Amino acid sequence: MIEVLRKIVQAVNDADDLTQALELIVHEVRGAMQTEVCTVYLKDRSSQRLVFRATEGLNKEKIGAFSLSIDEGLVGWVASRGEMLNLDDAMAHPSFQLVPGLGEESFNTFMGAPIIHQRDLLGVLVVQQADTRRFSDAEEAFLITISAQLAAIIAHAEVTGAAMAVDTPAEQVARIQGVAGSPGIAIGQAVYVSPTADLGAVPSRRASNRRQEMRIFRSALARVRDDIEVVAENLREELSPEDHALFGVYLSILDDSTLGGEVAALIKAGEWAQGALSQVMIKHIRHFERMEHSYLRERAVDVRDLGTRVLTYLQDENENREDWPERTILVADEITASTLGEVPRERLAGVVSLRGSANSHAAIVARGMGIPAVMGAYDLPYNRLGDKPLVVDGYSGRVYINPSRQVLDRFQVAVDQDQALSEELAGLRGELCQTLDGKRIPLWVNTGIIEDLEGALDQGAEGVGLYRTEVGFLLRDRFPSEEEQRLLYREQLEVFAPSPVTMRTLDIGGDKSLPYFPIQEDNPFLGWRGIRVTLDHPEIFLAQVRAMLKANEGLGNLRVLLPMISAVEEADEALALIRRCHEEVIAEGYMEGLPPVGVMIEVPSAVWLTGALASRVDFLSVGSNDLTQYLLAVDRNNARVADLYHGLHPAVLGALRQIVDAAHLKGCSVSICGEMAGDPRAVPLLLAMGFDQLSMSAINLPRVKKVINSLTMADANEALAGLEGIHSSREVIEIAEGLIERKGLDRYVRLNRDSG
Repeated sequence: MIEVLRKIVQAVNDADDLTQALELIVHEVRGAMQTEVCTVYLKDRSSQRLVFRATEGLNKEKIGAFSLSIDEGLVGWVASRGEMLNLDDAMAHPSFQLVPGLGEESFNTFMGAPIIHQRDLLGVLVVQQADTRRFSDAEEAFLITISAQLAAIIAHAEVTGAAMAVDTPAEQVARIQGVAGSPGIAIGQAVYVSPTADLGAVPSRRASNRRQEMRIFRSALARVRDDIEVVAENLREELSPEDHALFGVYLSILDDSTLGGEVAALIKAGEWAQGALSQVMIKHIRHFERMEHSYLRERAVDVRDLGTRVLTYLQDENENREDWPERTILVADEITASTLGEVPRERLAGVVSLRGSANSHAAIVARGMGIPAVMGAYDLPYNRLGDKPLVVDGYSGRVYINPSRQVLDRFQVAVDQDQALSEELAGLRGELCQTLDGKRIPLWVNTGIIEDLEGALDQGAEGVGLYRTEVGFLLRDRFPSEEEQRLLYREQLEVFAPSPVTMRTLDIGGDKSLPYFPIQEDNPFLGWRGIRVTLDHPEIFLAQVRAMLKANEGLGNLRVLLPMISAVEEADEALALIRRCHEEVIAEGYMEGLPPVGVMIEVPSAVWLTGALASRVDFLSVGSNDLTQYLLAVDRNNARVADLYHGLHPAVLGALRQIVDAAHLKGCSVSICGEMAGDPRAVPLLLAMGFDQLSMSAINLPRVKKVINSLTMADANEALAGLEGIHSSREVIEIAEGLIERKGLDRYVRLNRDSG
């Protein structure tokens, strides 16, 4: 069964479009199950009806011309209930409905399975037979398994089809859900940056100059032929005549009469050279991979190798792109800092990464630059984007492909509103952040690069609550020396002096891995990360802390923060190493005193150890992103479960109150950094809990200040008191947003509503 499933899924994956995918599904499933009929109904998003889209065994003239309501007939029964239906006498079922002309009168046996992708009903997969019998348990299992396996493929094909359509109705515009990486909305033109020499990641694109593309292709072929001939000559004495003859086979594959000719034909038809090569090579690679004979299957490796060699030379010819659109939406499999740097800043409007997380380096840099970004948009049909228009909604983590004029107009209004509000809020820069009744609350920023600090100063930040030192490590191809770190940290401290700068010691692991120090684990978020790594490698920790202490000389605004503390023993060991570093730098002639040292509360064990930790350190800082993730057991970077990740979850709020109370009982200050601190809906609740500082991305600071300066502590306390007995995130959000609306602040705050 597994092998049959694999073959069907692979065949459908290879389809060029949704229609071909559906035709393959009904053909392959009917053959695998040896039934007389297989049919697929898909739900139309605009009409919400189940459309007859593909069949083997029924009247194909009805394809696309016939539909059912969501609760009509046996197909509607399966769709509305979202469960399988297996009948040995379909006509006896009360929901049975005979459709004239469909041709199912003679088929008594019916089995249907819902096609569901991420809780969304896509359609129904049906098999039928003439003989009166009930499908077996094994057949039931096969159909439900294949429908689940094919759901993601169908969803992807639907999005791709919608993305390619012209004048798509607003309700049918292709929309991809990812993870919000950097807030804001960007409207622009997609530019996909392919990974180096990856045949499967080359987008289709119209050639601007066919002759030039053909010249580039011929040049690349010639260079590959030269390479193969050199290798063949070098190995002439090492190989048998039979093995050496394979090089001749390699060369023949590139001839005009074989694959080389197919590529040239596509270029002449208007495809750019890289796209033509990719399409031809992948078609033949898949052809070889599906062959039964092992020797022939292995030839797929040879074809891939040849294609990769040619693609490498083609990319060499195109590596210096200068025709970036005026409003470029940069799309890549995984955005890196160097990729961002390739686009002129004045032309970079937005960022979309198929992989990556809200805490990836690229997301951090994008936030620092104020560029809207969506990460983890793995369903994006990148190879079909061409130069199509995109809308990037960095608030909701959504990407809209080839949007209609109606959708573009709607988002342009949002862009204009954001711009107007930014200009209005700029006047708050010189004002103190305090409630209407005089409660002061310092607003700090989270930073990782010097550009962050410059933006933070423009927004009126009063300090740095979290400086991510790992960014300086990510930008190198080796561990930075102590002196290199000292210079970097000195620059950060000087920019903000005399205001405090909280430097977190190296926090790698989880979704942050150094290229020169890879950490491969099955469950990285519960593995070797944060303080666990640096305590196991004290040489890294000691060099970093010494660099921080030396950089603080004559400034005195350093605060040291320890990440991922889960036990008091870890805090004690780290504190002992910090004291040792201080003694060493004093011995070298530095005179600055020991700076305040704090720990991050970001794992559940630390919540219950808050009092013990507070008695050992000078301050605490709650990492709300990780704490929420660990408390709710939800990977915040996984788009599939993004709707389960709620900072305003009652359990999270309960933990935060417990942390503040325990810290203050020991006379220890406590701040909060992460997304919650920058969420204006959460801010009144955090004020009422008693947090001493809020630290956030600079872009969120003006809106948070506007909210705080418009409230009294009585308002905040009333909102927090209203949460007593509340057990759902939805109710918490209603209370938080209700306060924002009553105070007339909703125009400054993007509430938790679908923006598109």
